[in-house]
Amino acid sequence: MKMKEVKGLETKDLVEKLENTVEKYQQMKLNHSVTPLENPSQIKATRRDIARMKTELHQRELNK
Repeated sequence: MKMKEVKGLETKDLVEKLENTVEKYQQMKLNHSVTPLENPSQIKATRRDIARMKTELHQRELNK
């Protein structure tokens, strides 16, 4: 997910997507510890998506 896509979301949708992505990230980490994923770089990409979403939420909070 690109930063442009994150900025295009409404705050409510962004919070929901963040929650879903965090759950997905935790599940991926758990699955990877049991059996290696085919593409472990997905974990890194998901972690960065979470950071992008949190950054945008923080920016919106500061701009209120």
